Amino acid sequence: MRDPYEVLGVQRDASAAAIKSAYRKLAKKHHPDANKNDPKAAARFSEVNSANEIIGDEAKRKQYDRGEIDAEGKPRFQGFPGGGARGGRAGGPGGGFEQYTFRAGSGGGGFAGGAGGGFEDILNSMFGGAAGMRGGPRGGAQGFDFDTGGFAPDLDQSVAMTVTLEEAAKGTEKRVRLPTGKELNVKIPAGVGPGQQIRLKGQGESAPGHRPGDLLITVNYAAHPHFKVEGNDLRLELPITLYEAVLGAKVRVPTLTGAIELSIPKNTSSGRIFRLKGKGLPKNGAAGDLFVTTRIVLPDGHDAELEALMQKWRDGHPYHPRSDLG
Repeated sequence: MRDPYEVLGVQRDASAAAIKSAYRKLAKKHHPDANKNDPKAAARFSEVNSANEIIGDEAKRKQYDRGEIDAEGKPRFQGFPGGGARGGRAGGPGGGFEQYTFRAGSGGGGFAGGAGGGFEDILNSMFGGAAGMRGGPRGGAQGFDFDTGGFAPDLDQSVAMTVTLEEAAKGTEKRVRLPTGKELNVKIPAGVGPGQQIRLKGQGESAPGHRPGDLLITVNYAAHPHFKVEGNDLRLELPITLYEAVLGAKVRVPTLTGAIELSIPKNTSSGRIFRLKGKGLPKNGAAGDLFVTTRIVLPDGHDAELEALMQKWRDGHPYHPRSDLG
């Protein structure tokens, strides 16, 4: 992925508020619902969310700035104490190297050691070509057996994938890039939850003499510009005008499956909650609900006519909504 600062268009010394503001603008601009005719919008939206997951989080941002993690949040290898970076793939215990044991084939004393490959060649040169043989000595040289000592390398691979709430609700197919550079198309089932893992058998790493490992894909939800997730329920804050609150109105409300019309009754206060059943996230064959909370928004600036109307109304219709607060 590109540098998160570049993706969000902010400087490396940008404040947390500036990063948050940039993310919100870009998330709104590239959201798939607002770009239904642009097939690349979803990819841009996902990239913006991934960038925000790194530098929008104070701890991860510090790790990224120090070079401890990359743009995808994966750890960068920092090298062994007193030595350079390791060139091989991580294996079992002992500093990340695969460990093997060699034992004498005819009763001689054995020895153990760690190595990263080329064992047969090394032993051939040391013991006259007897390395890797089972049985007695050949040509006067000691024969040796190769023994893994019961060690099985971990060939599973783990990657993270970020999906939008819309993708999680409907299911989708996304392309994932493995650490090896290989790319796969992965089907994401409808109703997948955050933190849930998808296992693809045999798509992990491979090693001679072992079954291929599996690919474990951990699904995360991208932050949504409108909805907040609570289990399989969603919450939405709905701005309404003063006259809609007083007179009542029908307003359009976004959902994961498209906008619907909601009737706002007369004299609706800020903070009133409406429950839209089945408009949340699917789970186990059912769906959660969408809880819509109204928020009365006044017009920007000073409106002399509105102020005069409110003064007249206040003088003729006083009321005390905070009387129970003492």
